[in-house]
Amino acid sequence: MKVVVAGAGNMGRHLALDLSQRGHEVTLIEQETAPAARARQDLPQSVRVLLGDACEPYVLEEAQLGQADVIVAATGDDEDNLVVSLLAKQEFAVPRVLARVNHPENEWMFTEQWGVDTAVSPPHILTALVEEAVSVGDIVRLLKLQRGKVTLVELTLQEGSEVVGRPMYELRLPLDSAIVAIVRADHVVIPQPETVLAAGDEVMAIATPEVEEDLRRALE
Repeated sequence: MKVVVAGAGNMGRHLALDLSQRGHEVTLIEQETAPAARARQDLPQSVRVLLGDACEPYVLEEAQLGQADVIVAATGDDEDNLVVSLLAKQEFAVPRVLARVNHPENEWMFTEQWGVDTAVSPPHILTALVEEAVSVGDIVRLLKLQRGKVTLVELTLQEGSEVVGRPMYELRLPLDSAIVAIVRADHVVIPQPETVLAAGDEVMAIATPEVEEDLRRALE
């Protein structure tokens, strides 16, 4: 998969490294000389580091954005991320556009109208992780998908849960929800109909916001 990442800050560099280690073709764009130099030093040679402003169409042309499967607008400036997203979707027809939201008060702007398919807000993710640490048994919303129409949620099964010891095919989950993964003892389990749930399982599910509470009750 061809991926373009705009912004060589900590998030952009780590993302580029992780994607390259997974075998993806990555181009990292950075407009400041020092961060670009650090990226070239820290990242493997397979990652192409391009010095330039990702808000400029000619820079995106040089990054071959038109051939990319995904772009991640990961700069530290929300306005820049919106401009990059809009250019990527309207001018280069990138199939998948992800954008970082630096300031939660700007999250309402990261919509389809600005070319954003998925907005990622680090403060909200950190909040979710904190809630996960102190709220075992409660659903934690990790990520909004499809512009908020669907969410990725996590719930840790408690010892006394009625679903512990039961196979997946016996569960009565609400419509518009599905269990997509189970984290068990540091391993990821892809759920099958015969998969038996265990206490301590971290159940990852997708659901519409309207059925989150029904999903929580179904897994109590």
